[in-house]
Amino acid sequence: MLVSVIVPAFNEELYLPYSLPSLQRAAAECGCGVELIVVDNASTDRTAEIARASGARIVCEPAHNVARVRNAGAAAARGDVFVFVDADTVVPREFLYRVNQAMADPLCLGGAANIVHRVRSKVLRAYLGAWQWVGLKLGMAQGAAQFCRASAFRALNGYDEAQFMGEDVDFYWRLRRLGAATSGHLRFLHDVKVVPSPRRFDTVPVWRTLIWTNPVFIWAFRKSGSAWAQWYVSPPR
Repeated sequence: MLVSVIVPAFNEELYLPYSLPSLQRAAAECGCGVELIVVDNASTDRTAEIARASGARIVCEPAHNVARVRNAGAAAARGDVFVFVDADTVVPREFLYRVNQAMADPLCLGGAANIVHRVRSKVLRAYLGAWQWVGLKLGMAQGAAQFCRASAFRALNGYDEAQFMGEDVDFYWRLRRLGAATSGHLRFLHDVKVVPSPRRFDTVPVWRTLIWTNPVFIWAFRKSGSAWAQWYVSPPR
């Protein structure tokens, strides 16, 4: 089995030196073939240079739409399994090995890893933890580290490019429905914890984060690019 790891990246020169080595360590433990693809989303910094130096294949996508960026990486991927990891997310060494284990089951269409948010605010830690618990109960999973069969991805036409936010949860829901319709299932890796950067939560007011991450707000404005412009250009830390 060949696993394609797809990393969407817009001006991520500060984070790729952490996330890509973690993926390389995970690839070494995977037990199968791994290709690493970084989708450069018209970056103006050293994103492409750093990715290329890590041995990643570079795909370019100029449109600032994360669903489209993920899809561009998938279109170039050669793997049997697609793994989508955010550019600011560090994965544990066993991550890809556990993905490989899960996908060895022919009825498994995909899944996701657990996310650990290490934000400074105690209020936000509690808030994000509560929403994560609710999400798991409802069968949702965010896109910091999702995976699926290439065939299932194509059957669903990938991520919905009409959505500028929440495209990851939407994709996971559709993947779950596909599994229900085909006697397949998903595998959520509860004990495999990935750590995204807390930059967006630590660099904007708490009240704004509470609005931006509210499911009602996300659903109402998910197709409005202007509503999320500041979210995607939050100053890195």
